[in-house]
Amino acid sequence: MKPSLNKIVLYAKNVEKTIAFYEQHFGFKSHIEEGDRIIELTPSSGGASLMIHQAGKGIREGQACVKLVFDIKDVESFRNKCAKNGLKFGAIHKADGYVYSNAKDPSKNSIQISSRAYRKSA
Repeated sequence: MKPSLNKIVLYAKNVEKTIAFYEQHFGFKSHIEEGDRIIELTPSSGGASLMIHQAGKGIREGQACVKLVFDIKDVESFRNKCAKNGLKFGAIHKADGYVYSNAKDPSKNSIQISSRAYRKSA
């Protein structure tokens, strides 16, 4: 059996703000079990869950080399929708048969919206 990516841990200085960000902009639903220090965010459209954990004092926000990539068929429309809600993505970049745009979450983790999953095979 091969492993698959189902959960990603994000360390956040401001846990509540980070949870609200992913709920508002990407449709995640939060769940916490009593006594657990991690809040699990489940995506409404399937995919990996995010595990939000309080960052320790020694953790510098955005220091990890991780980027979360969200598959979006229409990057430009989603980018415009996010801008209306206060999330500013950078320029749209063209790649080999797809487009993408980058931003940061409130804890300075890199995020990307990409149409790569929807590109046509050559």
